[in-house]
Amino acid sequence: MIRGTLAVALTLVTVSALPAQAPDAHTGELKNAGGSSIGTITVTGLPKGVLLRVEAKGLTPGWHGMHFHEKGDCSDAAFKSAGAHVHSTTPVVHGIMNADANDAGDLPNLYVNADGSATVEVYSTLVSLKGDNGKPALLDADGAAVVIHASPDDYKTQPIGGSGARVACAVIK
Repeated sequence: MIRGTLAVALTLVTVSALPAQAPDAHTGELKNAGGSSIGTITVTGLPKGVLLRVEAKGLTPGWHGMHFHEKGDCSDAAFKSAGAHVHSTTPVVHGIMNADANDAGDLPNLYVNADGSATVEVYSTLVSLKGDNGKPALLDADGAAVVIHASPDDYKTQPIGGSGARVACAVIK
């Protein structure tokens, strides 16, 4: 019995002595073309990529393309100020179903419920927050954005998978 008690006490001391490391998370406000807030995005840096969490409301029900865009700017109503998708080389080849793809901004489609809401977490190994492991950095000099498109991404058509107009945008801060 004494050995068991001693082992537990040592384990508690060891665990409590470990430094707490908070993940590197960055949150942005998701806005529609009218400039209204329709949710939030959070991008968390992980050892081999990023975790993106999207919480939205007021979107059209159904599937929507979603991508990391190269500039942290959602200032115009069409969200063209966010630039193109984040990419690692040029020329840019879009589509996670394309064997030659190098479009690091590619993400899975977002499904929006009948009430216009969506909550999802997706993991991407194609980018990093700060350029780790040679991957494009979302937090570079001009930042990055998450853009939601009007239509689903077919994951192969150039240049944006047939995703159509940009309907929501959030700057990664």
